[in-house]
Amino acid sequence: MEILLILVVLAGVVAIIYFGKRSSEGHDNLDQPTSYDAVEVGRRSFKTPIAPRLPREFVVKGSAYVSDGDSLIINKIQIRLFGIDAPELNHPYGKNAKWALVALCKGMTIHAHIIGQDTHGRNVAKCYLQDGTDLSAEMVKLGLAIDWPKFSGGVYGALELPGIRKKLWLADARQKGRMHVWQQFEAKQNSSASQ
Repeated sequence: MEILLILVVLAGVVAIIYFGKRSSEGHDNLDQPTSYDAVEVGRRSFKTPIAPRLPREFVVKGSAYVSDGDSLIINKIQIRLFGIDAPELNHPYGKNAKWALVALCKGMTIHAHIIGQDTHGRNVAKCYLQDGTDLSAEMVKLGLAIDWPKFSGGVYGALELPGIRKKLWLADARQKGRMHVWQQFEAKQNSSASQ
């Protein structure tokens, strides 16, 4: 009974902090502005967030739908795995990365500890399996993602397989700001697809 009372009080404090901050600033306590969609209710129009923005250090639990090698959805909330970069689906090894993450998450309850939001509006989270296995670390160990030191502080760097940055060269190029490499790859892919 005491634990339940403590949880209710903590939930109340979180709600007060979260909604108090939203009402005073016009958005929640995350760094980027929220995107809105107009919704009509009766004769009044309200603006509602397109993607739910969650307070920092919020935990989402549930089964995951895997979008790609570093993104998933839990309870309709888009989540980007913390500190790593996996290839895009249309890049070399992109589908392998997605299916490896699917295999890790299949039949499991994922615990996503939200720590912020990325520039694409996804909630960035440290994600764990029930046994405490860090999904970001596992993807790096499998050789299907690389550490992104700018965001991770280098915590996954020691887990990278030898030569992995050459294998996942497009992800490496993105991290180093060489987006022209991406553009050349995409243009070549598009020209091949149109022939």
